[in-house]
Amino acid sequence: MAAGEQQGRDYLQRHRLPELLHRLSALLLYHRPERPREFLIQALERVKAGKRAEGEYPYLMDEANLAAMFELLDVVGQGHITPAQYREGLKTLGLSTEDLQFGDDVNITLDVFKEEV
Repeated sequence: MAAGEQQGRDYLQRHRLPELLHRLSALLLYHRPERPREFLIQALERVKAGKRAEGEYPYLMDEANLAAMFELLDVVGQGHITPAQYREGLKTLGLSTEDLQFGDDVNITLDVFKEEV
């Protein structure tokens, strides 16, 4: 791989741009707005405000969607899932699993799942 290509990849990863673009694409496909460019601009403005804690970060899923996904992961109805199940759920949503702080012996409840996702 050429040095310039690696520098480009490092830049994208450092700024988490693939995750941002994936999330924006998912929002577009979920909402299918009539004016996609304006929708993206508004979504980026909400991201910016959310990062400054001045507004709500734009979410693709609401609490009911998260609860349904948790129930799919908690197939036996224990009220919690394992970190491995949690990681797979995040991957399914196209979210990063790099910064997870859960040990393998931790049980993740619905409340923790909602807060973290």
